[in-house]
Amino acid sequence: MKAIPTAIRDVLVIEPRVFADARGFFFESWNRRAFAEAVGRDVEFVQDNHSASERNVLRGLHYQVRRAQGKLVRVVAGEVYDVVVDLRRSSPTFGKWVGERLSAENRRMLWVPPGLAHGFLVLSERAEFLYKTTEYYAPEHERSLLWNDPALGIDWPLDGEALLKPKDAAGTPLAQAETFP
Repeated sequence: MKAIPTAIRDVLVIEPRVFADARGFFFESWNRRAFAEAVGRDVEFVQDNHSASERNVLRGLHYQVRRAQGKLVRVVAGEVYDVVVDLRRSSPTFGKWVGERLSAENRRMLWVPPGLAHGFLVLSERAEFLYKTTEYYAPEHERSLLWNDPALGIDWPLDGEALLKPKDAAGTPLAQAETFP
């Protein structure tokens, strides 16, 4: 497993070691010891989630204000543009974002530590998205950061109009959002 730093501290692109031949491929999608070495600490995941979405579906930008979730995300079918926004006021990259293309083909994963908002845009006709979380889903603590807030300036590679859930379309701009210390 290879951990590649991004422009936001603690957010890592994870590249698994893939063994491929004429029969297909094999890789460890999760290994607790290797992941702990990659991120510099032991991480306990408590929940796995699986979603399927059509082209131009945009999910996010989600986070939980209490019981903040760390997420290890990956795509098992199709391709997405995955975005993370730093909501930690003590961070030098507070309010900044990074985006990565994750696909079934590149097998890359993204580690999103607690204290960041997360979302993705489906680029392929359909995509299946898997993610592990460090805290259970708590709807009373979930928040949506406005996906197209001009203060963030996220360059979503949209091909048409974004398909959004009403709560995501009505997300909170960064200036009014609940954030982390």
